[in-house]
Amino acid sequence: MDLSIVIPTLNEEHKIDKDIEGNAQFLHDKGISGEIIIVDDGSTDNTAKVAAGVRIPPDVKLNVISYQPNKGKGYAIRTGMKETHGDFAMFADSGLCVPLGCIKTGLNMIQSGTCDIAHASRRHPRSIIMHGAGLKRKILSFAFRTLIPPLMGIRTRTTDTQCGFKIYRGTVARELYSACKTNGFMFDIEIILRAERAGYSIAEFPIEWTADRDTRIRIGSTAERMFGELAAIKRYLRAE
Repeated sequence: MDLSIVIPTLNEEHKIDKDIEGNAQFLHDKGISGEIIIVDDGSTDNTAKVAAGVRIPPDVKLNVISYQPNKGKGYAIRTGMKETHGDFAMFADSGLCVPLGCIKTGLNMIQSGTCDIAHASRRHPRSIIMHGAGLKRKILSFAFRTLIPPLMGIRTRTTDTQCGFKIYRGTVARELYSACKTNGFMFDIEIILRAERAGYSIAEFPIEWTADRDTRIRIGSTAERMFGELAAIKRYLRAE
């Protein structure tokens, strides 16, 4: 199997069918053998039922994982990554904010030996932003760019640690996510730090991006959880 695509979801019954159909058609059209893993992170709607009923080309595998209660995006992606089988594995946020053709850019970087992990970046000078984020997401984005990398000791030059579109060598993804402990949004930071510790290289690539207005971010509560998770990550890594 070539590529595993993990999509974390929470109450996405209104759009998860488009995610599955789009990703499945991409794999089929490009002749990429692959699987789509939907992780329903404690939804209270019919996300899992809708996802399981989507018709896709027979050469693409679909796996829907569902559990209760909601545990967080990091937990959801970790759960999905541990079930992947692909030579390459990636996760993409629900909503098709990034054209699926951008997958090839990241895959080519890894296949050529440029890196082990390819991060999409909305801040890349060649990225095209079709519909920008709202004010609260811009505030959090600015905080990440200026505060988090030096605070956490990230050595890799990163401009967009939280972009929900990342591609890995399959073995690297399964190794890193099996060790990851962060359940919430800060899992990306823990994965980057673990990748650096293991000697894996990370590179960014440009994308076209359209903001999904269906955001779950709440500035006050998100910031509080964010710093709590960052402190926990430091404890995890010091203890190992």
